[in-house]
Amino acid sequence: MLGNMIKYGAIALLSYALLCTALFFFQRSLLYFPRKRSISDPTSTLHFKVPGADLVITLKENECPDAILYFGGNGEDVSMNLPSFSAKFPNHAIYLMHYRSYGGSTGKPTEELLRNDALSLFDYICKKHAKVVVIGRSLGSGLAIAVAAQRPASSLIMITPYNSILEIAASQFPFFPVRWLLLDKYESWRYAPDIKIPTLLIMAEFDEVIPASNTKKLHDAFAPGIANLQIIPDTSHNSISSSPAYLELIQSML
Repeated sequence: MLGNMIKYGAIALLSYALLCTALFFFQRSLLYFPRKRSISDPTSTLHFKVPGADLVITLKENECPDAILYFGGNGEDVSMNLPSFSAKFPNHAIYLMHYRSYGGSTGKPTEELLRNDALSLFDYICKKHAKVVVIGRSLGSGLAIAVAAQRPASSLIMITPYNSILEIAASQFPFFPVRWLLLDKYESWRYAPDIKIPTLLIMAEFDEVIPASNTKKLHDAFAPGIANLQIIPDTSHNSISSSPAYLELIQSML
């Protein structure tokens, strides 16, 4: 009897260890979902070289002093924003970054590499435009806040943002030591106290991916009076951009 208990216990422990190992090695395939580019017109494409990769940037060029730098979600084709952004924000140049392995960009994504890519792209845009509004959606909100904390952005807009992907992953995989396994933690709260520019957080009322408590926790991490939290009614994590209020709220910050 005791021998069987030890045997089954050892099998369970081995199985658990194998699951933890699989989760560790395949975790980035659970976080990043590269998408092809829908808009590939050469006139709206910039090839931007960074260490170890050639990034594709979908853009609308404009010689005006104002620009928008946009970082998308983990499964988003950011080029699809070009028509609506161009129509709604005609007085802004628009830069939509395709992450490594997304939309024709080379390389493989990691939090550190994407953050460095985002900072490099901001530096490039800043040389051409006096005011740069940084926008990030979902995964990209973590990049946007990192850029705004380290570069002279004019304002920051975070769409369906999170306090920490680590916290969300820990709640989704409660039986695994996620805090020890996760490589890309995207802890937006670490940057929030350093933000001094006008900031807008846009939350979906029925976000099934980012818990409302997680977004509100991020809002509380900003200094008083810096961040304004707005909730778009009757929207989910993916449907939020279909609401008429979506672009109106962005425009209110421009």
